[in-house]
Amino acid sequence: MWPNGSSPGPCFRPMNITLQERRLIASPWFAASFCVLGLGSNLLALSVLARAPSPRSSFLTLLCGLVLTDFLGLLVTGAIVVSQHAALFAWQAADPSCRLCHFMGVAMVFFGLCPLLLGAAMASERYVGITRPFWRPSATWRRAWATVGLVWLAALALGLLPLLGLGRYTVQYPGSWCFLTLGTLHSDVAFGLLFSLLGSVSVGLSFLLNTVSVVTLCRVYHDREAARQRPRDCEVEMMVQLVGIMVVATVCWMPLLVFIAQTLLGATPVMSPSGQLLRATEHQLLIYLRVATWNQILDPWVYILFRRSVLRRLHPRPSSRFRALPLHPPPVQAAFSGP
Repeated sequence: MWPNGSSPGPCFRPMNITLQERRLIASPWFAASFCVLGLGSNLLALSVLARAPSPRSSFLTLLCGLVLTDFLGLLVTGAIVVSQHAALFAWQAADPSCRLCHFMGVAMVFFGLCPLLLGAAMASERYVGITRPFWRPSATWRRAWATVGLVWLAALALGLLPLLGLGRYTVQYPGSWCFLTLGTLHSDVAFGLLFSLLGSVSVGLSFLLNTVSVVTLCRVYHDREAARQRPRDCEVEMMVQLVGIMVVATVCWMPLLVFIAQTLLGATPVMSPSGQLLRATEHQLLIYLRVATWNQILDPWVYILFRRSVLRRLHPRPSSRFRALPLHPPPVQAAFSGP
């Protein structure tokens, strides 16, 4: 409950927006097209993963967990947002007990952190596989699914903290989604900073480990003495896909994570005692969240487009063009041999 008691439930706070403004901002066609595009992209990636030559490899298992998480995230959150945009119902009337808001808040945090944590797990797997190949156990795909499960449990545990008293989930501008509160209470600040810090550390760890892995691959590839140990095409392919996933996650999520940290640590509070955010802050939060949501759409396309079969069509190797030609021409005498 807010200090002045002006809102009927713990997830509602004052919001200055008219029904006409909501209709302009909350377009059901845009939200539905966005969700259909994302769901179709992730289903396509899952079908391609199912036909992969080595579906039980640890990297592909983690990648499958990432694509599956993105698909479920779009399905769960998209269903709520699209239905709200289409009906334009008043959240206070439809969910006075805030159960739906709390559920969506947990889902937003869960499906937001999982791709970042899984990206760090994939970077760790490639780092160990490239720099310490003898450390890897035999049944790596089982351990990979266990890693996916641990990531889901960690993200879920963090998402449940506001229901236990650390932070709050509230309805956000324009009244169609719920997320953590950028308030001045110590619990709101602690939870917001924890979310931002964990996501930023995951991105930073991915960048560090991927940089070391790429440098190691380049060093082995150009080392003449290690010609027999040059990386296989599949190792290069996995690193290209992983770097692409890292770039997408960084571009999509870092603006939101930095914005949350800057807003909570700013000297001037952006939320009034009644619980109303500054209009500029509400607009920025909505824009940054929409940018972050593109991560769930672009992730599957990184795998779909950066496969060896696709890259060879776009850029065939020069050596493959002359593979059918003989290495040495036939001797001239053989052409004139005879009686």
